[in-house]
Amino acid sequence: MRSLGRNGPVVSSLGLGCMGMSAFYGPADEAESIATIHEAIDHGITLLDTGDFYGMGHNELLLREALKGGRRERVFIQVKFGAQRDPKGAFLGFDARPAAVKTALAYSLHRLGVDYIDLYQPARLDPNVPIEDTIGAIADMVKAGYVRHIGLSEVGAQTVRRAHAVHPIRELQIEYSLMSRGIEAEILPTLRELGISVTAYGVLSRGILGGTGKDGLHVRDFRAHTPRWQGENLQKNLALADQLAVLAKDFHATPVQLAIAWVLSRGPDIVPLIGSRTRAQLKDAMVAVRLKLSEAQLDLIGRTVPAEMVAGTRYPAEQMAMLDSERAT
Repeated sequence: MRSLGRNGPVVSSLGLGCMGMSAFYGPADEAESIATIHEAIDHGITLLDTGDFYGMGHNELLLREALKGGRRERVFIQVKFGAQRDPKGAFLGFDARPAAVKTALAYSLHRLGVDYIDLYQPARLDPNVPIEDTIGAIADMVKAGYVRHIGLSEVGAQTVRRAHAVHPIRELQIEYSLMSRGIEAEILPTLRELGISVTAYGVLSRGILGGTGKDGLHVRDFRAHTPRWQGENLQKNLALADQLAVLAKDFHATPVQLAIAWVLSRGPDIVPLIGSRTRAQLKDAMVAVRLKLSEAQLDLIGRTVPAEMVAGTRYPAEQMAMLDSERAT
């Protein structure tokens, strides 16, 4: 178990990211998704991560179904909001105005079938709205009892400071893995100064570190349009994944387990989100918590997949430009 923020709520050391059960990675089996959520809860995973725009609300409805039978009381639900989409699913930008915050929350509460959300966070910084206004609106909902805690997603150090000055921020959700270590320079030190945790997504670099991509991707899989997953970039990145796979055999583990264990080892204030869509994937990932690795072994894992050798950005250029976390301060 790990704390989200200094003196914050206690959650499982691994969280389950539910996005892929509804969107972005191609078709998913709903019955298997629900079975995977049940399996995760039964094995002690309490943190469930979703977004109101995952599958245009489908992911929240899926969680509602999965949490029937008294499971709601056993989990910590964190929800991202603010992403705007058209009927075809295209992204239109972000809306984090105070009125939009409260409207989005109302719909999420209804879809999830819950009285409150454990942690609520804007999916991205809305460039047209001061972060103080967005956090202030969520703070109003905390006072009203509809939200327990406040988080942020993909924002930089200065935005974190401004938000934290309005209301205590418990965690920042941001990509962090062997292949994406940008937060180590400024963002992570700032979070630790302020007593804010990380819920790390993309810990397998969206599957590359597990070998995904060797046989192509589904036509509806957004990764096919991401620089890291295209052409020569993909081949270079899969070569790094192959190196990790060789090391994993020496350690009597899988590359998935080593990648997750490395993120876990970066500090007790970091909670990796695993995006397992099946019970088999979940079983593989959960072993990472039990791996006994020395500092020398962890250092070797880090050197086996040097971040500076990774080819391509983690999002397309237009999306990278929307990330406050990628802006120089």
